[in-house]
Amino acid sequence: MLGTNYNKHFGLILGLLFFLFCHVNAQEKQPTSVGLIPYLKTLENRFDVKFSYIDKDLEGLNITIPENLNTLGQILTFIESTFHIDTEKLNDRYYAITKNDRVDLCGVVLDNFAENTVIGATVEVLGTKIAKITDSDGSFILRDIPRNSSLKIRYLGYITKYVPIEKLLQQGDCPKILLAQYYEQLDEVFVYKYLTSGIIKENDASITLNTAEFGILPGLIEPDILQTVQALPGIKSIDETVSDINVRGGTNDQNLILWNGIKMYQSGHFFGLISAFNPYQTDKVTIYKNGTPSNFGDGVSSVIQMETGNTITETWKGGAGFNLISGDVYAEVPIAPNLGIQFSARRSATDFLSTPTYKQFINRAFQDSEITLQNNNMVDDEFARDEDFFFYDFSGKILYDLNNAHKIRLSAIHIKNNLKFEETNIDANETNVSLLKQDNISVGGQLQSQWTDRFTSHLNLYYSKYNLDAQNVFANQVQQLFQNNQVTENALKFDTNYIINDQFSWNNGYQYIETGITNATIINQPDFNSEIKGVIRTHAPYSQLNYSSPDNTFVGKVGARFNFVENLDTFKKLLIEPRLNLNFKLANYVRAEILGEFKSQATNQVIDLEQNFLGIEKRRWILSNDDTLPVTKSKQGSVGLNYEKNNFYIGIEGFIKNVDGISTSTQGFQNPYQFSGEIGSYKVKGLEFLINKKGDNYSTWLSYAYNKNDYTFDSIVPKRFPNNLDIRHTVTFASTYTYKNLKLSMGINYRTGKPYTEPVEGDEGLDEEFFPPRINFQSPNNSRLPEYFRADASAIYNFSISRAIRANAGLSILNITNRRNTLNKYYRVNEDNEIETIENFSLGITPNVSFRVSF
Repeated sequence: MLGTNYNKHFGLILGLLFFLFCHVNAQEKQPTSVGLIPYLKTLENRFDVKFSYIDKDLEGLNITIPENLNTLGQILTFIESTFHIDTEKLNDRYYAITKNDRVDLCGVVLDNFAENTVIGATVEVLGTKIAKITDSDGSFILRDIPRNSSLKIRYLGYITKYVPIEKLLQQGDCPKILLAQYYEQLDEVFVYKYLTSGIIKENDASITLNTAEFGILPGLIEPDILQTVQALPGIKSIDETVSDINVRGGTNDQNLILWNGIKMYQSGHFFGLISAFNPYQTDKVTIYKNGTPSNFGDGVSSVIQMETGNTITETWKGGAGFNLISGDVYAEVPIAPNLGIQFSARRSATDFLSTPTYKQFINRAFQDSEITLQNNNMVDDEFARDEDFFFYDFSGKILYDLNNAHKIRLSAIHIKNNLKFEETNIDANETNVSLLKQDNISVGGQLQSQWTDRFTSHLNLYYSKYNLDAQNVFANQVQQLFQNNQVTENALKFDTNYIINDQFSWNNGYQYIETGITNATIINQPDFNSEIKGVIRTHAPYSQLNYSSPDNTFVGKVGARFNFVENLDTFKKLLIEPRLNLNFKLANYVRAEILGEFKSQATNQVIDLEQNFLGIEKRRWILSNDDTLPVTKSKQGSVGLNYEKNNFYIGIEGFIKNVDGISTSTQGFQNPYQFSGEIGSYKVKGLEFLINKKGDNYSTWLSYAYNKNDYTFDSIVPKRFPNNLDIRHTVTFASTYTYKNLKLSMGINYRTGKPYTEPVEGDEGLDEEFFPPRINFQSPNNSRLPEYFRADASAIYNFSISRAIRANAGLSILNITNRRNTLNKYYRVNEDNEIETIENFSLGITPNVSFRVSF
C-alpha cells in the first residue's frame, strides 16, 4: 500500500513539474514589452558592448524585439526604425545613441466608430507651416518635421485631435489615428446627403455618386450610372435613354462624359437604354451642372466624370451577376504591395436568349410605333421582323506605385454594339435590312505626384477612337446606303495644385486636345459618294484660386480657362471662359450659392432623319468649321439656397443659360428646316426645387423643375419658338424603405409633353410641285405631345452565402401602369404620295430580375 501511495505522489509531482516547465518555457518564448533602457543594459552584457545616451531621450520608450533578430546589427536596425533614433558605432565596443530632432512620419486617419478612412482631413504640424490633406485611403506622409511638436488633425463632423509626434513614433510605422465623431448639431450645413445613400451634394454644388454605398432608386436594381443621374433635378431624358441625356434643356452632345479622364464619344448599349459603363468597377461619379472648375473644357450643358478605384487593395475583391439582358464580372487583384489590377467585362445574352425585358426593349427600339395616314386611317400592312443583336464592354486598369509620392495608373475600355435588323412588308413583298456596328476603344495613362506637403501634380494622357458603320439595304437590295462616322482623339492634360495655407489653394494647368472626325456617305441609287474629314486642335491653359474660411462660413472658387481653338482648314479662335463658384452661410442651417460659367465646344452631333436605319442610332459626330457650324458657346448663371436640419433638406435653385452657335441639323428638327442648317441659339430660364426627408430606414423626396426653353433663328419665321426639348414642368415623387436586409423603392415621374410641328391641314398639307413631294408645315413646334406619366418600383434583398461571399437578388418593374406614353411624333411622305404620321411610344410594363455575388 505504501508503494502504491508513493507512486501516486511521485506521479503528481512529476506532472506538476512538467506543467511548470511548459508554462515557464511558453512565457520565455512569448515576446514581452520591456523598457528600452533596461533592454540596452541586457545587450551590453550579452554582446560585451557599451551604449552612450541621454537618459531623458529614451525614458518611457518600450520595445518588443522579434525572436528572429539574433545579431546586434539586426537589433540596432530595428530600434532605429521603430523609434527614429540614430545609433553610431564609435569603435568595436562603444556605441552612441542620439535622438533625431527632425523625423519623417506617416499615418492613417480613421473614424473611431467603424475605422472607415477619413478622406481629405487636414493634418497640421503645430508651430510650423507644414500641413497635409489625407489621401483617398486616409493616409498621409510628413517629411522632415520637428520631433518635439504635435499634430493637429481636423475634419468636418469630427472632434479636432491633437497628438504628440513622439507618441506616434512610439507606435511604430504608419500608426492609426482615430477621430471621434462630433455628434452635436453643427451650426453650418456643408454637404447634403439626399435621395438615397451614396448621393451627396458637395459644397461646390456638384453631385457625387459613390457606387459602393449606393442604395436603391425606383426602377433600378443595379446602379446604372447614366440612369441614376436622371434622378437629380434638372437632368432627364425625354426619350427614356441614357445616350440622350438632357441637362437644363441641352442636347446630349453638350454633355462632357469622362471615364478616368478620357472623353467618351459613346455612352450607351441597346440603342441607349443601358449605360455602357460597368458601375461595379466605377468608384465615384461627379456631375457639374454649373460652376464647373476651370480644368474642365467642352460640355456646355454639363460634365459627368466617372472614376474607377484608385488604390491598390490588400486582398482580392470582386463579383459577378446577371439580369434578363446581360451578365458581368469584375475584380480587383493585388499583384504586389505596389502593383494591382482591376478589370470588368459584360456581355448581353440577347443573341441567344429572349426574355420579357429584351422583348420590351426591342419593342421600344423598333416596333412600338404607330403609322397613320393623313385621313386618320391606320396603315395595316403586315410586317415580319427579325433581329440579331448583341453588345459587350470591357474595361481594365493597372495601378503601380513607384513610391509613396508617385503613382502610375493605366486604363483601357472597349465598348461594342452589333445589330442586324431585317423587316419584311409581307403585303408588298419588300424587305429592308439595317446593319449597325459601333465601337469605342480608349486607352489612357496618369501620373499622380506628391512633390511636397503642399504641392501636387497630375499628368493625364489618352487616345480614344470611336467608329460607327451603318448600312441600310432598301427595297430588296435595290438601293443601298452606307454611312461611316469616325472620331480619333489624342489629349494631354497637366494639372497642379498648391496649398498656400489653410485657407487658400491654387490650381493651374494646361490641356492639349487634337480631334479628327471623318464622315462618309455612299448611296448606289442615285450614285452619291461623300467623305468629309477635319481636325481641330485646342490649347487651353487654366488657373483657379480656391478659398475656404476657417469656420467654413464662406467657400469660393474663382478661375478662368483660355481656349485657343484651331481648325486646320478654316479658323483660329481665342475663347476666354471665366468660372465662378461661391458658397456661403446665411444663417444656421441655411447656405446660399452663386454659380457662373462661360464654356464652349467644337464637336457636335448631327441627327439624321428619323426614318433612317429604322429609327435607330441617327447621331454622327462633326466638327465646327465657323461657317456651316460655328463653335458652340454658352453662358450660365444661377443662384441657390439650401436648408438642412434633422435630416430634412430643402434646396431651390434658379438659373438662366444661353447657348449660341447651334444648328438645326444638330437639334433633331422634323420640319422644313431639318435640312437647311440654319444657325441660331437657345435660352433657358429655369427653376429646380427638391424637398427630402430622411430617417434611419427611409427616404422620401419630391422634386420639381420648371424650364422655359426657346430657340432664336433669325432666318426662320417666326424667329423665336419653343425648343425641341422645351419641357415646361417635371415632377418626381419617390420613396425608399429599408427593413433589415430588404430595400424597397417606388416612384412616379410626370412631365408635360415636348413640342412638335404639324403639317398644314387639308389638301394644302402636301406640296406636289416638288419631286418628291414635300410637306407644308405649320409654325415650328406649334403643338405639344400629351403629358408623360410613369410609375416604377424596385426591391433588393441582401444576404450572405458564407463569411466571405455576399449576394443580393433584385426585382424591378418599369411603367407599372403600362401607360402608353408618346415620346415623339413626326410626318413623312410615303410611296403613294400620302402624308404618314409616325408616333413612337415609351417602354411598356417592363420587369427585370438580377442576382449578384461579391467577395
